[in-house]
Amino acid sequence: MAQQCGAQISGASNAPRSYADRIAKTRRPLHREAGGETLLDAASPKTQNGAWRAAIRDRTLKGDDGEMTDELNEPLGLARGAPASPRRRLGAATLPLAVALFAVTSYAAYMFVPRDPFGGEPHAIARIEPAKARDPAPAAPQPASAAPGEHHADGRDLVSNATEIEQMSGVKVTRSGTADAPGAMIIQLDRPAGGGIRLTPAPDRRLVEKGRYGPLPKIGEDGARSMDIYSRPLSLPPKLKAAPRVVIVIGGLGLNASVSANAIAELPEAVTLAFAPYGASVEQLSASARERGHETLLQLPMEPFDYPSNNPGPHTLLASAPGETQMDDLYWLMSRFAGYAGVMNFLGARFTADEKALTRALAEISSRGLFVFDDGTSPQSLIGPTAAHLALPAVRADIVLDEKEGAASLDAALAQLELRARDKGLAVGFANALPATITRVARFARDLERRGIALAPLSATFSRAAFSETRTAPQSK
Repeated sequence: MAQQCGAQISGASNAPRSYADRIAKTRRPLHREAGGETLLDAASPKTQNGAWRAAIRDRTLKGDDGEMTDELNEPLGLARGAPASPRRRLGAATLPLAVALFAVTSYAAYMFVPRDPFGGEPHAIARIEPAKARDPAPAAPQPASAAPGEHHADGRDLVSNATEIEQMSGVKVTRSGTADAPGAMIIQLDRPAGGGIRLTPAPDRRLVEKGRYGPLPKIGEDGARSMDIYSRPLSLPPKLKAAPRVVIVIGGLGLNASVSANAIAELPEAVTLAFAPYGASVEQLSASARERGHETLLQLPMEPFDYPSNNPGPHTLLASAPGETQMDDLYWLMSRFAGYAGVMNFLGARFTADEKALTRALAEISSRGLFVFDDGTSPQSLIGPTAAHLALPAVRADIVLDEKEGAASLDAALAQLELRARDKGLAVGFANALPATITRVARFARDLERRGIALAPLSATFSRAAFSETRTAPQSK
């Protein structure tokens, strides 16, 4: 039997070998037993091929030790059961050396590796180069209707065409097509009266003395008075030298900083502004008004008939107060700010009707070189006759412009003020600093010159020569 099997196998060696024959040739015996090898029956080719396939599959899935394996998917060069390479173990002397080497390497990395100065925060580096000088823009052509170098009194360039007016005003005008602003609409007017006048800086050392509550006005050793030094000079264009004059006084400034600032900026410079003594920034606001060109007054709170239910404020001048107390209150009020040319009443119907108390206060005011203005709100006021007895310059308002509420009443009062000026040659109006009042008075005052009326500061009414200009030939103040 063995010989027959061997003959068949040896005889088959010359025949073409199948894939199973090659595998059988190159691989070890498929099954080993204790007594030797067991060969398969190769009598039937079909049986032989099926057995070989089964043997190959079994050989592939099982190793020599009978365990499951997958030689086709195992990594190359790694034989099963190969002895592991021996591992070296660090001795006791090697460990300190490794620790020291690690410490030296870490220190070298810390010292020589560049550190981030920004601590990991994102940053950028940009190169800054000096800007190149630009070529100067070509000069704009000088309009033909304006003389070169011609300016307003305050330094602004004169506007010569409608296009410039629209650009400066900030109003965008849209016209059909691409037409420009018509030049025929330009009307050449004279320069504003008194534009650019700068008042004498305050305080003037000649006119100040130290008081208990602050600096007080006084008459200088050379005879200089606040009513002369701090007043606004009268400056009129030639065509208005003999024209009727309107004086407007706006009171109550300093109590509201925003309203006061608007009044200073919006009202023409010839309008006289009166400041109450209680505002937190009254000193700065009054200085700002004078810097703009406004003549300023100090409002003195005086006792009304319904006091104390109607209380004008701290240090009100009371008719029943002793003379020493009254003077102390007056000194406190007069030391609130500097630069005012005169004083006026704030309320005070009872005080101005008391001849004794009023005479004491007006005598002190006169001795300090000031004038007095009566706002015209009290028909019982004795300010006029008392001031005349003391030779104190004084004037009373002809019309209280805001005596009645409403825009229509205010416009009617302004129209009446203009008619009185045309009839008498001079008219004085008074109003309080309310936003609506300021806007309408400013519009009225700026239009006076066009209607042939001059706007004058209050101090101009105390100059005999200045007042005579409304009746006679022009004279300088």
